[in-house]
Amino acid sequence: MSGRYHKHFTVSWDQLHRDVRELCHRLMEKDFKGIVAITRGGLIPAALIARELNIRLIDTVCIKSYDHMDQDSLHVLKGVDHDGEGWLLVDDLVDTGKTARAVREMLPKAQFVTIYAKPEGCPLVDQYLTEVAQDCWIQFPWDMGVAYVEPLVDQRRSDLQNSAAGE
Repeated sequence: MSGRYHKHFTVSWDQLHRDVRELCHRLMEKDFKGIVAITRGGLIPAALIARELNIRLIDTVCIKSYDHMDQDSLHVLKGVDHDGEGWLLVDDLVDTGKTARAVREMLPKAQFVTIYAKPEGCPLVDQYLTEVAQDCWIQFPWDMGVAYVEPLVDQRRSDLQNSAAGE
């Protein structure tokens, strides 16, 4: 993670579900032809939105915009063959807006929603649920794993044994 992130926001599965449902309450009045998910981050929110809005047609725009080490490159791996009219475009987050700008050019008539948005990207989406600081790294539940953590007393015992063995 680069030095531009000074805060962390961890999203649990429960929080993600609550946030998606809240966003869907705002979208229920519209009739969408389908959903276009921006991969990979938009896949899970798109599936949850599809369930809540009973949308069966889902397509993808496949873009590699960055990984945790490099945010400089943008590669479109797969597009779609329409302008987005009547479609809901979904991503998990709009950050700097680089991906959002590229997708907006491909699908100018789609309604673009994200669950989370940072100030630089907010103007590029039609709707989002939660704004977070630009210097905040969002840790999504699909990027985390559950791991066993030893009780403190056992950790201390292991530390003492390791230090005694090292002397």
